[in-house]
Amino acid sequence: MLRALIRAPAAYFRYRGRFLHSTAAPLIRETGLYGFDHLKTAKGFQRMVDDAIERSNELVDYIAGMPSPPEIVKAMDEISDTVCTVIDSAELCRHTHPDREFIEEAGKASLRLNEYLHYLNSNTSLYHAIKNAEQNHHALTEEGLRAARHLRNDLEKGGIHLSSEKLDRLNQLTINILQLCREFNENIVTDPGHVDIFPASRIPKKLQHLTKPIYRLPSSSSKISAGLNSNIKEKGLRLVTESNALCSILQLAPDAEVRKLAYMAGNSAPHANLVVLDKLLSARHEFSEIMGYKSYSEFALKGNMASSPEVVLSFLHDMSKMVRPKAEEEFKKILDFKRANSNQSVEDLDPWDEAYFTRMMKSSTHNLDYSVVASYFSLTCCIEGLKVLAESLFGVKFKEIPLGPGESWHPDVLKLSLHHPDEGDLGYLYLDLKSRKGKHPICAHFAIKGGRRISDTEYQLPIVALVCNFSGPNFQSVHLHHSDVETLFHEFGHALHSLLSRTDYQHFSGTRVVLDFAETPSNLLEYYAWDYRVLRKFAKHHSTGDPIPENLVKSLRGAKNMFAATELQRQVFYALVDQTLHMLQPSSVKDTISIVADLKREHTCWKYVEGTCWHAQFSHLVTYGAGYYSYLYAKSFAATIWQKICKDDPLSLDAGSALRSKFLQQGGAKDPTIILDDLVGNSAIRNQNGGIVPDISSLSEEMKL
Repeated sequence: MLRALIRAPAAYFRYRGRFLHSTAAPLIRETGLYGFDHLKTAKGFQRMVDDAIERSNELVDYIAGMPSPPEIVKAMDEISDTVCTVIDSAELCRHTHPDREFIEEAGKASLRLNEYLHYLNSNTSLYHAIKNAEQNHHALTEEGLRAARHLRNDLEKGGIHLSSEKLDRLNQLTINILQLCREFNENIVTDPGHVDIFPASRIPKKLQHLTKPIYRLPSSSSKISAGLNSNIKEKGLRLVTESNALCSILQLAPDAEVRKLAYMAGNSAPHANLVVLDKLLSARHEFSEIMGYKSYSEFALKGNMASSPEVVLSFLHDMSKMVRPKAEEEFKKILDFKRANSNQSVEDLDPWDEAYFTRMMKSSTHNLDYSVVASYFSLTCCIEGLKVLAESLFGVKFKEIPLGPGESWHPDVLKLSLHHPDEGDLGYLYLDLKSRKGKHPICAHFAIKGGRRISDTEYQLPIVALVCNFSGPNFQSVHLHHSDVETLFHEFGHALHSLLSRTDYQHFSGTRVVLDFAETPSNLLEYYAWDYRVLRKFAKHHSTGDPIPENLVKSLRGAKNMFAATELQRQVFYALVDQTLHMLQPSSVKDTISIVADLKREHTCWKYVEGTCWHAQFSHLVTYGAGYYSYLYAKSFAATIWQKICKDDPLSLDAGSALRSKFLQQGGAKDPTIILDDLVGNSAIRNQNGGIVPDISSLSEEMKL
């Protein structure tokens, strides 16, 4: 959602438009990317932008004539739908398309429409019309009134009530922020860092596929000691420290010095992002000051459940204190294990020790062989698992349908329709799950088109894409680590939220909810990835076809729980970094480094390593600016929902019916406090200092804190 990238108005101008979309069924016809006829070529993005602007201008003129309040709200929702169909399609293209021309044209299209938003966000006729609709709301439905209120608030968060000089500066800052966000993310892809290891034998052979060979002339001392000919070059290995490779090295390389070098390189790049982040924080701060707020955090949280930075910090500090004792216990266990398995005296743990020793401890304690675990989770089986989950819970079926010529962006892409036996098709889902060169290394859910009611008899079906980066030489050979299965189910939770919502306005479709509620379905779906009653339905051994053994799942769960407090503490730290950086205006790159270092020392058991700048690759600072705490809100809400609705029989139609009708179907059309109260009663939330925080008793009980 663009809300996360820039600010609310851009997020909520989501649009219908006149673009033809082909479902590719029952007749397969030639079409363009995502089924849009314009996108048969990359230049078609500009045509999409032209049409979006033309249609939006027609709607602006119509709204200026002051039609009835319901027509005003409906027309503004169509503008929103029109613009965002293009912007969201462009963002998906930029992250996944293998053709550089498509990526560049998508980028231009997105920038053009964000510039057009300046006109929309400063259009006083739109503002006066929506205020009029809100004031004369007797003809509006409850959802229509909520939409009017949100649209007015979004325009005001864009500064429409300010002077033209201030408004111009705000819109200039908005474009700057968008460009800085892009630069930050692009730097993560283009400069992941690297480290050269000599000799090559220091990296185990089973990890050398992650590296490339390099050669150097040996030093004089090594030549003499090894008796080498001066013309013989020494072989080493270069490790590019992108996230997957770095994770493998930190987990599996027995040489502590190799792990240290990889950790330092992977957590010191891209160095250019320190300056980009400095500019981004400064721009966001200036934007907020013009809007009359003390900080970007205060601005971003207005309208969220938390409502203020003070409420968020209080929640995070409480959680930090709650998890500290158990996290310290876990830290001591890792240290004791390191001492017991080292040939030399050990005084402390280093950050590059964590993944290596915790993996060993999990394997030995629970007799886990992770290659055996992966043998039950082929990508094909896991996709089947998504289908089983949807059918068991909601009585709906995902059916693979052929892609029209020109519709796909890569041969690995699948397209599924979501079908209900009584209601018909509910929406469409693209799956792009395998990694490939040039693809952004993200796991994410992209909305291409939101659902909305066009007339009493016609509903615009949602179209979404689920993107992951699971590795393997070809689609059939991809096997997932269990953590990847959890990630897949997480993103599938977002997709179900989009596909099953049935709101009148696309403004509220699916994940278009307040930020600190948006991650709740995805966190809830993670529970299903750990439940044997679910896994046995689809997790089959790749050669024998046998279902995953119950004891193996128990071992996985036991291993997960061994260091759950350490992981929760890490998430609290991440949220505090995000919140703190957006509460202040750091005056230099050094400030962000010192802030991150101080927070790590205060809120985790692990030391900060001088010279590292981990936050330079923390992309959530861009996408979730001042909102990363939402993951912890969602984790708490999901724990309560799981305990009260799903735990006893996770695949029951009763549980699915409650989740669909009271939660997923509502999208953002109802206040999240009402949704939670309808679903689980008043046990999910509590009021605190004028804001709302989750009740953490279910999470605390689950983690035995």
